[in-house]
Amino acid sequence: MNTLVQKPTVLQKVSQFFVTLVQRYLPDPFIFAIVLTFAVFLLVMPSTGQSPMQVVNAWAGGFWDLLSFSMQMAMVVLTGHAMASAPAFKRKLAIMAGIAKTPGQAIILVTMVSALACWVNWGFGLVVGAIFAREIAARVRGVDYRLLIASAYSGFLFWHGGLSGSIPLTIAGGADLSKVTNGAVTAAIPTSETLFSPMNLTILAVMFITIPLLNRLMHPAPQDVISIDPKLLEEEVEVVVVTGGKMTPAERMENSRVLSMTLGAMGFAYIIYYFINNGFALNLNIVNFIFLFTAIVLHGTPKSLLGAVSQGARNCSGILLQFPFYAGIMGMMTAVGPDGASLAGVISQAFVSISNETTFPLFTFWSAGIVNFFVPSGGGQWAVQAPIMMPAGAALGVDAAKTAMAIAWGDAWTNMIQPFWALPALAIAGLSAKDVMGYCLMALIGSGVIISLGFLLF
Repeated sequence: MNTLVQKPTVLQKVSQFFVTLVQRYLPDPFIFAIVLTFAVFLLVMPSTGQSPMQVVNAWAGGFWDLLSFSMQMAMVVLTGHAMASAPAFKRKLAIMAGIAKTPGQAIILVTMVSALACWVNWGFGLVVGAIFAREIAARVRGVDYRLLIASAYSGFLFWHGGLSGSIPLTIAGGADLSKVTNGAVTAAIPTSETLFSPMNLTILAVMFITIPLLNRLMHPAPQDVISIDPKLLEEEVEVVVVTGGKMTPAERMENSRVLSMTLGAMGFAYIIYYFINNGFALNLNIVNFIFLFTAIVLHGTPKSLLGAVSQGARNCSGILLQFPFYAGIMGMMTAVGPDGASLAGVISQAFVSISNETTFPLFTFWSAGIVNFFVPSGGGQWAVQAPIMMPAGAALGVDAAKTAMAIAWGDAWTNMIQPFWALPALAIAGLSAKDVMGYCLMALIGSGVIISLGFLLF
């Protein structure tokens, strides 16, 4: 029987080249974090004049700075997995997944759903995108599973341009702005000038059209597709066996719907109270709270929930091991030498020195992308770059809102090739970074062109 071989397009050839390159040379994310640690260690000393022991102290001093955030991210995976494994939730996802009938439609649908979810809240989108991609992979034949997960992760590009963007929300609050920006910004900058500015809305609109299409056009030819057996995506269900037709008192409590529903009612009472008093202000804590109590209600019994949580806990190892190393890297990047310079500051100053009023927002975006590679935290990046870029932009006559958004978009941009943020999605998908980063590299290039043009033309 002859197998039809389809000739790959130019874009498919390019994307497959990057996929092969990444598969060959990108190590496990933990090894990647170790290599980054050594690279930053060697760069910090000549750049800032610090001794080796001073850099080691900065590394160790920052090592545990992300403990709270690490727990939040572990809970994102844990609660997201528990919610997604509930039969009722899976039925709803199945209905949505049924919209896609072909591999191309699957890629576009996953990208759009993830982009919209990340625009609303990045933590919500990161989990929902990966879960939705798994559900579609189980239903659409011939779709490349690696590209499907990469497409879900590409929605993360919309984070800082959306409602949970930490930098635009920080400057809208106005707290300590003068101190953080070295006096360049003294009053709060409303979101109408950042998130809802014509420039930001145009970038978002163009990306919402082009990124799904780019992902679709990258889908491999049929002979190159790597799909996944739907059976591998099925959750193992723990069966409760009760002998003699009777439950012990302990077993009755473990299988009590009353306990779960009462606990769920308490949780949702607080969720409603929270939104009444805070509006639609999502953060990681409330997102995890919603995921957890939705899972409690949907699973129906404590025992069912415990089984789902036990399975989800297996996916948290990468986060728990690697995030402290990234915190150490951030500690080295932000440590100042005798002359008050940090490596992150040196990188930022290098771009400032070659900028003018027209190119400054573009170079700020690029410098933020480079710094984000080593400081993958919106809050951390703002603390590092705001004291340098905001005063420099003011001196050149660049609008403060535009400079802030350039930092924000740079922080989102290089997440496409930074395994730090991909870990929760990869844990849910059951893939490694090298499986998806080749496709994400293409998303990096495509989005980089769009965002760069946005800052040049507006």
